[in-house]
Amino acid sequence: MKVLEGKVALVSGSGRGIGKAIALKLAGAGASIVVNDLDAEVAQATADEIGALGVRAVVCVGDVTAPTFGETFVATAVDAFGTIDIIINNAGYAWDSVVQKTTDEQWAAMIEVHLSAPFRILRAAQPVIAAAAKDEIAQGGRATRRTIVNISSVAGLGGNAGQAGYAAGKAGIVGLTKTLMKEWGRYNVTVNAVAFGAIMTRMTAGEAGKSTITVKGKEIKAGVSQEILDAMERGIPLGRAGTPEEAAGAVYLVCLPEADYITGQIIVAGGGWSL
Repeated sequence: MKVLEGKVALVSGSGRGIGKAIALKLAGAGASIVVNDLDAEVAQATADEIGALGVRAVVCVGDVTAPTFGETFVATAVDAFGTIDIIINNAGYAWDSVVQKTTDEQWAAMIEVHLSAPFRILRAAQPVIAAAAKDEIAQGGRATRRTIVNISSVAGLGGNAGQAGYAAGKAGIVGLTKTLMKEWGRYNVTVNAVAFGAIMTRMTAGEAGKSTITVKGKEIKAGVSQEILDAMERGIPLGRAGTPEEAAGAVYLVCLPEADYITGQIIVAGGGWSL
């Protein structure tokens, strides 16, 4: 039996990059997955890869910042699998500017995707988790351990020039993590955050000034110049940026049964780098 066999995991933003790596890592350990992405094609491609592992996956296409997305995401899991065991709030992107050039639209976008969206997903999940836990407590005296992992960043812990909105959202998710750790402990839910350092995704690996990502019809600049990337890597004690698979490994660790008594913690997966 695989270590997460029988578990159901929701992973937002899991069509590409780190989210896809997380979904595949959890699926490889036996968990059924609810895959989410804005792009139906890439979401289905991830689900197909999970299916090839002999694990069930369903797709929930949608924008995590939509006011009703949380309810839709949770309902997709319950309708397909009947329960929720793991939630990974991963979806996000960076839209950078120094503060005097940051528009209200940019600021709102960063807070919405990195803080409001996870809040709404967790708010929607609470009745499902609480009902299941109360039933288990009534029957056996203790609830099954469930797991929340919110994704933060070293920028959220130390700030980063040019990332006021991104850093604020990633700092806010730390406060949400610690609050829900206290609220949901009675249901035997562990709530932790993983803060990533420099991870090579399309947000960092593209060619600066030429690479973009499209979010809700808007072209957002992506990529880091080789000069900046080299400087970043010189500051990383391990000497290099991480891979999506290494980022996923950190998330996986706090989903394991061995992490049953770890909650309210911020785990930095950054090769020793801090800001």
